[in-house]
Amino acid sequence: MGCWTFSAATSALIVSCYVHSLAFTNIKTNFCKWCDSSSPRCENNVCTSNCNFSSFCAMSEEICVAVWKQDNESVSVRTLCHHPQEALENIMVSNYSTTQCVMVQQSSDEGTVYICGCVEDHECNDMLVFDKHSNGYLKLQSKEVIPVVVISLLPPVLVAIISTLAFYLYRTRHQNKQPKDWPPKRTHYQSLDLPKNNTDYNGKPLTIMDDGHSDVSSTCANNINHNTELLPIELDTVVGKGRFADVWRARLNHNASGQYETVAVKIFPSVEYSSWKNERKIFSDINLKHESVLQFLTAEERGTGPQKQYWLITAYHSLGNLQDYLTSHVLTWRELHSVAGSVVRGVAHLHSDYTACGAPKIPIAHRDLKSTNIVMKSKTECVLCDFGLALRLDLSLTVDDFANSGQVGTARYMAPEVLESRVNLEDLESFKQMDVYSMALVLWEMASRCDVIGDVKGYEPPFGSKVCEQPCVESMRDLVLRDRGRPDIPSSWLVHQGMKFLCSTIVECWDHDPEARLTAHCVEERFNSMGQEGYEDILNNNNQHTSSPACPELRKPSSSAQEPKPLEDKAAVRLVTEV
Repeated sequence: MGCWTFSAATSALIVSCYVHSLAFTNIKTNFCKWCDSSSPRCENNVCTSNCNFSSFCAMSEEICVAVWKQDNESVSVRTLCHHPQEALENIMVSNYSTTQCVMVQQSSDEGTVYICGCVEDHECNDMLVFDKHSNGYLKLQSKEVIPVVVISLLPPVLVAIISTLAFYLYRTRHQNKQPKDWPPKRTHYQSLDLPKNNTDYNGKPLTIMDDGHSDVSSTCANNINHNTELLPIELDTVVGKGRFADVWRARLNHNASGQYETVAVKIFPSVEYSSWKNERKIFSDINLKHESVLQFLTAEERGTGPQKQYWLITAYHSLGNLQDYLTSHVLTWRELHSVAGSVVRGVAHLHSDYTACGAPKIPIAHRDLKSTNIVMKSKTECVLCDFGLALRLDLSLTVDDFANSGQVGTARYMAPEVLESRVNLEDLESFKQMDVYSMALVLWEMASRCDVIGDVKGYEPPFGSKVCEQPCVESMRDLVLRDRGRPDIPSSWLVHQGMKFLCSTIVECWDHDPEARLTAHCVEERFNSMGQEGYEDILNNNNQHTSSPACPELRKPSSSAQEPKPLEDKAAVRLVTEV
C-alpha cells in the first residue's frame, strides 16, 4: 500500500512538471542584449554592441532594439527590449520584422542617431548593420518578389532611358551648331590660383581652367562649389597632421585627358564634426575672400556610418607653413616687409566691418594665430588658414554665446587676458585685441630671421628658450602674467631704421593692456605708409629719416609702448606644433 502511494505521488509530480514546462514553452518572447550604454566595436560596416548583459523580453510583442548615438566626442549604444508601437526617445522603430538589426538614421538635435529593431533570433540586437547592400545583408526572403519588382520598374526605366538618349542627341547636335567664337562653358567650380610657372610640386605641367566670365570680382567673392556632386579628387600624400585633422596634397581632375590642379584637402574624422562645421561656416562667408586668406573651393561629406569623413578643399601652396619656411630661410628686409605686410593685411581684413569692395561683412576673430597657421603663398606673400577656432563677431550673439566658446588657442600665443580668463565678453573688440597680440609674436618670429638684425641665429619660436617645447597654460601664465615676459629684442635689431620701427610696432601690439594695443587696421596703415615713396628712406636704412608713419586711430596711452630695450639673446629651440 505504501509503495503504491509513493508511485502515485511520483507520477502526479511528473505530470505537473510536464504541464508547467509545456505552458512555459508556449510563451514566446525574444532574447535580447540589454545595456543602457556600451562602446561598440566596428569592422567595415558591421558593429557589435559590446554589451555583456542579455534578458528575455517581458512581453511576446516586444522586439530587440539598439540605439546608436554619436556626438562630437563619443559613440554609445543602448540595447533593450521595446514595444514597437511605442516611441523610443521620440522615435518610432521601423523595419523590425527581420532577424538582423539594420541601422536606420534618424533626425535628432543631439547629434547622429541610428536605430534598429529585430526579432526571432537570440541577441539579434548585438550585431548592428549599417550598410545593408555591401555584404549581402537582408536578402529578399522570397524569390517570387524579384519578377514582380522587375516588371513594375521596367516601364519607367525604359521611359527614362529613351528621354536621356533623346536629350543627349539634342545637346550633341546643338553644340555642333554653336559658333566657334562663343566663350567656353562655365564649370561648377572656379580654378584655384596656382604658382606662376604653372607647375606643381614635382615639375609636371598643370592646365588651369580659367573662368573669365564671373559676375563677381575674384577679390570680392569666395569660390564655393554649389554643385551637390563630389569633386573628382585623388588624394596624393599627407603633408600635415594636426590634433583635429590631416592635410593631404591631392589632384583635382578636370577631364579624362589628364588635366588637373593640385589642391589641399583637410580631412576631419567623424568625431571632429564640430571643428569642420565651424571652419566650413567661416569659409562659406562670401565676404571672406581676400588675397591674404587661403582660397577655399568647397566642403564635402564623404562616407557613411563610423567611416564618415568631412573634407575642406582649398588651394595648395608647396612652400609650406611660415614656421617651416623661417626655419630654412633667412629673409631680406624687403622680403620681411612684404611677408609681414601680407599677414597684417589678412588680420585687418578678418577684423574689418567691410570688404575691399565696400560691402558690409561680419568681423571674424581668428583666435589661433601662429606661424603654423600661416601658409607661404610665395617668397614675398603668405595667407592665413585654419579657421577651426575662429569666431564670427555677430552683433546678434549674446554674452553667453561668446562665453560658451571657451578658452581656445595655443598656449604659447595666448594673450595675457586669455591666460588670466578676464576677457571682456561684452566688447567684441576684445577678441580682435587677442589676435593682435598673437600677430605681434608672429611678426617677432619673422624679424628674428631677417638679415638686417646682424647675427641671424637659428629659428626659435616666441619664448623659445624660456618654456618647454609645448608649454601648458600654467607655465605661460607664470611667464606672461607674473613676470610680464615677452620675446627678446636685442639692441642689434634697432640699428636698421626700418627694423627699429617694426620692433616699436611689435611692442605696441603685445602691450599687457588690451586697450593700449594697436588695432590691425592701424598696423596695416603703418605698413602701407612704409611702402609709399615718402618712406623709402626706412626701407633703404637712411639714418637721417627717423620719424615713424603716424596711425590715424586714437588709442589709450600704452603702458609699455616705449622703444624696446635690448635684452639677452637666447639659444634657438625648434617648436613642433599642430597643423
